[in-house]
This record gives sequence, structure tokens and C-alpha cells, in this order.
Amino acid sequence: MTSIYKRVLGADFSRLHPMIQQRFGFDSTDGVASVGTGIMERVWYGRAYTLPFLYLGTWRNIMFPERGENVPFTIHNYAYRDHLNRETVTWIREYHFGGRKRRFDATMIYSEQRQKIVDYLGTHQHLAVDIDMSVTGQGGIRLRSGEQRFYEGRVAFRFPMAFSGIADVHEWYDEKLQMFRIQVAVTNTFWGPLFGYEGRFHAAYPEVQAGDIPAYVKPVREERRE
Repeated sequence: MTSIYKRVLGADFSRLHPMIQQRFGFDSTDGVASVGTGIMERVWYGRAYTLPFLYLGTWRNIMFPERGENVPFTIHNYAYRDHLNRETVTWIREYHFGGRKRRFDATMIYSEQRQKIVDYLGTHQHLAVDIDMSVTGQGGIRLRSGEQRFYEGRVAFRFPMAFSGIADVHEWYDEKLQMFRIQVAVTNTFWGPLFGYEGRFHAAYPEVQAGDIPAYVKPVREERRE
């Protein structure tokens, strides 16, 4: 089996830094996960009028209305086959603001229908987002969000971008620091910058069997529609 990121990038996957290849190169048959631990040097949000959107995002672990510096951070990437037999990778990010913990949950699949990665945001996979991927000059990886779709019961519609944001994620390996670095910015064409963070982390690769994926990294429900 091939990781969902290798499927998208094809031959370009070999252009990634070897440490980035290791983080993005495993699948559900490899028996490993990637758990990163580090510091978000800066977590920020936009102007005051963005706060209602951020508070709403806390309901399903999508965004949150905190900001700070040197915020302890973990990221949990586990690969497994979901109940629809789709190769899935978790993106569970935790931020510790003093006594308050915030999460940003997502699960990514490779969509045969769309021939690209679809990122389900939040605990209930209500929001499905198309992801475009590319390799940067320093062997890093860039993920940029595209069309978004909302699914709830029989309700299904293309989510208006006027009420959402475009995410630009850049991850690379810093040879000098011997750490991974990440920058994320979510912006709206009308409202401007909404939310983002930048920081650094180390990654460990614990062994894990298919039946031992922690329940806390999986979504509460899985959405069939992509």
C-alpha cells in the first residue's frame, strides 16, 4: 500500500526532504504513527470581528479564539482504514494555553472520486475540504485548501467561501535546528486573516497496530460523501 501523500505527489514525493518523507510516507500497513511535540512560537487570530467564527469552531474542534506565544503543542498522525475502508490519516493538534487545552481535529483521505486528498474538519466530519499539495524549494510540503462542502444528515451543499477561509500550510525540516517547522495561515478574501500559527517540533514514530489506534484521535462520526 502507498501513503495518501505519495499517491498525490507521485514522483515529486522523492523531492521532499528525507525527514518529511518519513513523516508523510507511512500508511495503515506500516505499523507506525507520527507524534510531534514542540512549541508554537506564535498563535494568532485576526480582527475582533473574526471571534464569533472562532468561538463557533470550538464546538467541533476546528478553530479557537486564543492567541499566545511559546504555546506547548502536540500533533498526532495515525494511519488507519476507516469504516468505509478508506485509507485515513489523523491530524489531531493540541495547544496548551496555561490551564486550557484547545484541539484542532481533522482526518484526511485520498478521494478516488476527486483524485485528490479530502480533509474532513472537526470531530464529526461535517466539513469536507479539497487539498492541493506541492513540494517547496527546500524539500518541504505545502497544502492549500480549496472547495469546501458541508454535510449533515440529508443536508449537503458547497460551503460559501465568504463564510469560510482558505488554509495555507507549509511544513519543512530545519537542518540547523534538527526540528520540523510549520506555518499555517487561514484567510478570507473579504474578512482578511482569520487564524494561524507557526512553530517547531520534534517527531517520534511509535509502533502501533491497526486495532490499537487510540479512540481519541478518530472522529465521532464518519462521512461517506466526499
